[in-house]
Amino acid sequence: MSLLQLLIISIIQGITEWLPISSSGHVLLAADYFDLEGRDEYLINAMAHVGTLGAVLLYFWRDVSRAVAGGLSLPAQAFRQAPLSQNQHLALMILASLPITIIAILAYEALLPEAAKGGLRSVWVVGSTSIVFGLALWWADSKGGHSRTQSDMTFGHAILIGATQAIAALLPGTSRSGITMTAARALGYSRTESARFSMLIGAPLLAAVGLYAFLQLSGSEDTGIATLTDGLIVAAFSFVSGFASIWGLMALLKRMSFLPFVIYRVILGLILLLYTPLLALI
Repeated sequence: MSLLQLLIISIIQGITEWLPISSSGHVLLAADYFDLEGRDEYLINAMAHVGTLGAVLLYFWRDVSRAVAGGLSLPAQAFRQAPLSQNQHLALMILASLPITIIAILAYEALLPEAAKGGLRSVWVVGSTSIVFGLALWWADSKGGHSRTQSDMTFGHAILIGATQAIAALLPGTSRSGITMTAARALGYSRTESARFSMLIGAPLLAAVGLYAFLQLSGSEDTGIATLTDGLIVAAFSFVSGFASIWGLMALLKRMSFLPFVIYRVILGLILLLYTPLLALI
């Protein structure tokens, strides 16, 4: 692969992973454009997720440290009468957000036929989900009453917000970050808190997705054209662009709504839905 192709895919993955515009949809379109498949797609996918995972861990290192410390102390908390500490509460909310999505992903990989998986990766699906879930984000963001913070989060809210990730895992174009931010906004959490919790609960899943891609890579035939060096380049550029994306999003959400992302999603969806039939006529 050329350096320009690697750079384009890396920047797309890094920027879109944490913005509510669907990284899977954008990377899928880029991979199709560059004819990436099999081993190449697994390698690039795995290394891109390594880079964006590193970006969120670095940006939210204080929250990550708190969650890890809280998680390590949770088992002992069962033998105490004292209420949960803030660190333990954060760790418990992250843990509560994961099981439903993990089960859904495992069921998807084990039970869904390859033909059905291929159908879900179509441009039609990406275009449709981009519009539908973009409008859902607009509704949740504009309905008002959004002053809750992470410390206000209940067990039920964490489960519900986390469960929406299962939809994004199944339908490219949905946006994992977008649908979790939508759920958090609908439940009354502020924009910055919605984005922060979305990224924190996304980190464990991102690590799992990257690991799965590596496992798929090890089990695939060594017939691709992408090399490990290519993968490292993708990881590095994805890290840099991912960190910049997180910083920019958190700064923007202190001053503005999600409307620009909604407009972008609707325009992208319309282009994809209109471009496909026009292309068939050419």
